[in-house]
Amino acid sequence: METGTSEIDRLQAALVASEAARQEAEQRATGAEAMVAHLKLLIARMRQDRFGASSERGRRLLDQLELELEDLETAIAEDDAANAPGAAISSEAASERQRPARRPFPADLPRERVIIPAPAQCPCCGSSRLAKLGESVTETLEVIPRRFKVIQTVREKFACRDCESITQPPAPFHPIARGRAGPWLLSTILTGKFADHLPLNRQSAAFAHEGSISTPRRWPIGWAPVPPPWRH
Repeated sequence: METGTSEIDRLQAALVASEAARQEAEQRATGAEAMVAHLKLLIARMRQDRFGASSERGRRLLDQLELELEDLETAIAEDDAANAPGAAISSEAASERQRPARRPFPADLPRERVIIPAPAQCPCCGSSRLAKLGESVTETLEVIPRRFKVIQTVREKFACRDCESITQPPAPFHPIARGRAGPWLLSTILTGKFADHLPLNRQSAAFAHEGSISTPRRWPIGWAPVPPPWRH
């Protein structure tokens, strides 16, 4: 009889704890939904160019708000799936099914497979007769750090032994006369300035942080005479 009473008490305590957890989840969901509505309102106002079309501060804040909004919407979807009626929280497989599907990365991005070696023996009985059933693939977006290199263009000079004349190939074309930045680097600088609205001094500091340039204040402005439209 005591065993039955203790079992009833345990079930009642579990029921009370479950109800408290449900109420807490509902409160969190209500607060999250209010935050989502607030963020949507802020984003809508900012998209009306309230900070100005050329304001870098406004663009950064808008990007941050959109990221926070996406995180909140994902958290709400996960809470709704976890609190759905009939959810089997005791099963790991059921938990995986309830988790909302994430948007896949673009298919045109290159993939690098990193295979974790499987055990050679069964961890349960020690048998080596293992048959592959499948595989679980987890995708993580990564970035390759930017790498700088110096291209040495060598123009060999020759002297004729018969007439003693000197010959040498002409110098290759360069977008900026006597410039020290290659075409790809110049395109990166101009894209950063005019498309991403990054001033030249901030680009110089960013490259210096990457350890590529030792004197950032002289780069890239000091490399070549910059036409007036590019100086600001």
